[in-house]
Amino acid sequence: MKALALDMGGSHVGCAVVDEDRILSRSALEVETASGLSELLEPLARTLRGLLQSASLTATDCAGIAIGFPGIVDFRTGKIYDTLKKYEDAREMDLVGWCREQFHLPLAMENDARMALLGEAYAGAARGYQDVTMMTLGTGIGGAALMHGSLVRGKHAQAGCLGGHLPVDFNGRLCACGNIGCAEAEASGWAIPAIAREWPEFEHSTLAKMTTLGFREIFAAAESGDAVALALRDRCIRVWSSNVVANIHAYDPDIVVVGGGVMQSASVIIPRMQEYVNRHAWSGWGKPEVRAASLGNEAGLLGAVPLLREVIDETKV
Repeated sequence: MKALALDMGGSHVGCAVVDEDRILSRSALEVETASGLSELLEPLARTLRGLLQSASLTATDCAGIAIGFPGIVDFRTGKIYDTLKKYEDAREMDLVGWCREQFHLPLAMENDARMALLGEAYAGAARGYQDVTMMTLGTGIGGAALMHGSLVRGKHAQAGCLGGHLPVDFNGRLCACGNIGCAEAEASGWAIPAIAREWPEFEHSTLAKMTTLGFREIFAAAESGDAVALALRDRCIRVWSSNVVANIHAYDPDIVVVGGGVMQSASVIIPRMQEYVNRHAWSGWGKPEVRAASLGNEAGLLGAVPLLREVIDETKV
């Protein structure tokens, strides 16, 4: 099966033509922070047509278009319930109609973390497993769960995909979702600059001289022995590990897959997460294995085929 795939990020949209577990051609469309989805539809259609041409294909060669969207999405109806201030106009748009008009193809749309998990289960670190949870670490903290081979979705389409919004500190920071002390509010890309600047002795750290302050800078400074960076790095790993245990208790997986750009430091993060899970997870059958995702930015794109296959299977019922 071949498919067109879109992975809607906050700063760019990944675009690809996918053939089963291979990407035939891909590109990325840069996005302005305040962009609405409506203004992206024309350049997205143009990009997808260019990718089809590069792969010597036409739209009729594809089974459909799959979109991974950063919000609460109902796969069954294609309705977007919440965007959390990203592409806010998307809730009022007829994306199913857009796909039909532009490409004469059906649309399958899902939360972006669920799409990444589908990709890792289909072609990556979770291949061969039926019960998996995934944490994606980036600007926010995404989550997804697979049970008995099926994505956990729930009645209102938010089950499983709010894994980063399980609280780790009831006295903690206010999260963008409205809750207090979510893992995302305590150790995500958008939260870490404010946390760092409030840290004791921050003004004496090498971090204070940096114009950009994110995980890359913190982990690099920690490697150089900066005391504040070490403390911040260790705090993040504890928050993430606590969140992993909460998701293990919720979804009973065999393995946990952790993705995101910060996994460039997987050799530091994964062993400490595994140690935390071994010590604190209540799982009498044994301890789930914690693994780094293997597909990187391709995970959400490679989730296109299994998602569209689910659409096709449902139409046959």
